[in-house]
Amino acid sequence: MKLFKPKFWKSNKNFFTVLLIPLSLITWIYIILKKTFIQKVKFNIPVICVGNIFIGGTGKTPLSIHIARKLSENGKNPAIVRKYYKSHIDEHKMIISYYNKLILNLNRSKGIYEALEKGYDAVILDDGFQDYKIKKNLSIICFNSNQLIGNGYLFPSGPLRESLGSLRNANILIINGDKSLDFEQKILKIQKDLKIYYSNYKPLNIQEFKNKKLLVISGIGNPENFFKILKDNQMNIQKKMVYPDHYEFTKNEMLKIIEYAKKNDFQIVMTEKDYYKIKDFSLENIKYLKVKLEIEKEEEFVKNVMKVYD
Repeated sequence: MKLFKPKFWKSNKNFFTVLLIPLSLITWIYIILKKTFIQKVKFNIPVICVGNIFIGGTGKTPLSIHIARKLSENGKNPAIVRKYYKSHIDEHKMIISYYNKLILNLNRSKGIYEALEKGYDAVILDDGFQDYKIKKNLSIICFNSNQLIGNGYLFPSGPLRESLGSLRNANILIINGDKSLDFEQKILKIQKDLKIYYSNYKPLNIQEFKNKKLLVISGIGNPENFFKILKDNQMNIQKKMVYPDHYEFTKNEMLKIIEYAKKNDFQIVMTEKDYYKIKDFSLENIKYLKVKLEIEKEEEFVKNVMKVYD
């Protein structure tokens, strides 16, 4: 979804939030009707869904890659399945660079059947919590502590794809960032059996940007999360250039940015996902921040995911 998230999604005391509540009510009714009338399909292969209820930018894809690699290390042979969107080619390339067993299909169910036919032993569904016709063996929901649930309203009044009540159908929560006991308690009142884990992105090449004036480019769902990593590592951000999620950069556009950076002695740094959008341009003076996903209590987390094979 190519959009800038409106500022009023952060506050429930905003004129626009209240104004759009009738449309959010329509969203809620639509979701209820879909859940009621769509018949779920059970597959003869374990389906691990990595999803969210907050629109974009919660780290589903890095977590999907991480889970695929961990299962592979444990002797399993999972495939990552995604619904194909032409504008998401950046994520497709990034996944393949880390884990090349990726299946793309315009229909997620057909993608799962393809994985079954090819002999994979599990499917990691990267996004798809809202695909109600697919019966999941395990649903993992991602949040980022910088946003959590925003103002708590459904789209378009707020940033939620569906209400917190939908977490009754989830098994595991992964919260990227700082711990929030208040949020944990709120969630556990909805689903007391949810297992909650925390994760963080560890920068691997942060020293490349030390003592440099940075021009930071971001075209991801929640750019402030990227900026926070740089700020937390005391990087010198001189200018930010923010674009919508899945923004498609042109080569001429990037050449102009490079020229601007040279004139001001700026080092350009992007997210890895953004870098894959322009990698084929073979441009100089553009670097990306390489990060590693780390999960607290990872051994326990992996064991819980592995239970889908029992």
